[in-house]
Amino acid sequence: MVDVQPMALGLSHVVFLERAAREHDSAQSRFGQAAFLVLRLIDLLGANETAPNGDQLFGYQAAATGRYCNEQLESGAPADRLIELVGAASYAHRRRDAGLIAPAMLALSRWLIDSGHAEEALDVLATLQRTAAARLDPKAAITAALITGRAQRDLAQFDAADDAYGRAAMLAEAIGDNESVLLSRLGRANVFWGRGNLAEAERYNREVVESARDAGFQETEARAEHGLGVALGARGQVHDAVPHLWRAFGLYRDSGLSISALQDLGYALARLGLIESAERAFKIVVQRADSMDGGSNAMIELMYCASFRRDRVGFERWRGECGSKMDQMAPDQIADYHLKLGIGLGRFGRLDRATTELQHALQVARAHGLHEFEFRIERILAGLAECDDDTEHVGAEQPAGTSILEVSTALAGLLQAPTE
Repeated sequence: MVDVQPMALGLSHVVFLERAAREHDSAQSRFGQAAFLVLRLIDLLGANETAPNGDQLFGYQAAATGRYCNEQLESGAPADRLIELVGAASYAHRRRDAGLIAPAMLALSRWLIDSGHAEEALDVLATLQRTAAARLDPKAAITAALITGRAQRDLAQFDAADDAYGRAAMLAEAIGDNESVLLSRLGRANVFWGRGNLAEAERYNREVVESARDAGFQETEARAEHGLGVALGARGQVHDAVPHLWRAFGLYRDSGLSISALQDLGYALARLGLIESAERAFKIVVQRADSMDGGSNAMIELMYCASFRRDRVGFERWRGECGSKMDQMAPDQIADYHLKLGIGLGRFGRLDRATTELQHALQVARAHGLHEFEFRIERILAGLAECDDDTEHVGAEQPAGTSILEVSTALAGLLQAPTE
């Protein structure tokens, strides 16, 4: 089902204890401790049938684990995921069906990946395999394989990810689940992307766009359009990328993915030098983003766009907005903020302050192993006197084609439309 190396129970879930010990944020530390306890409860669910006094022991541990989660965790998504899993485990225990934990386990693993904790997600998936592999329905097994591939891809374990996507395709073909077959191909497209094979990533995404459109799989078509737009942009075909990113934005039903496509569209428009259009896209992201990540990234880009236009008022406005969110930003966002603040200050002739901000960005990047940021910041510091960065702007503020003009016009109307 899932290509994850099994662990001895005594070594399971150490990754969560490492989070508890590593994190200075007490809420994050308590989450690590709580997740460890919840997953040990799942281990007990799997061992319960052969253990003496298993029912009594499980009931005691489930009650204690649930109490810990309710008392120690702040309300919100992290607590909700763990409390939901404790309830699912208790229900599965009463029904003598470990497979009933699958929805909560898969939801937790997805959430961990979205939060940047792919290694923890793999631990959850390994636990699901040990506990319930024989009781999973085919759809749950396919989903587990797809999520495993995504987690392994995020960890640059590309061979293992490709194997996971292959198993997902095989399982999906066996039950005639054509959409999951296409999703496995999108996963493989992302593996090609991770390995730097952009031509194959583009080819796979194009094929899935056509197949998904013919079959009426709208969300899968949106994902493929999004992936195709990103692949084209990475290959330098930014003009061609824009219509695909716009279509992805319109096709997505998931609001978070829709906002992600719109943000990528903003980046593409900025690369084309269509700064006003890019700003429209980023402003819509700020208006609609549910997550702090999306909103903060868009604010950083709006600050950057304002400095590109030498709009000092706009630059200071978005600088202040970003500054108010600093305590909630991830390390890569903090590095990006100081990088683009430094570029902006350099554009306005404040070279000493610009140097300070760029050096701060470099310190953050080095402290967190953000090597791509390191290289870029070092290049910019070396040429700061030119008061610009190495981002390409391949066009002026004039749409170069009919489709891009249509996108720019549509963005203007979307920004002016009242939000619900």
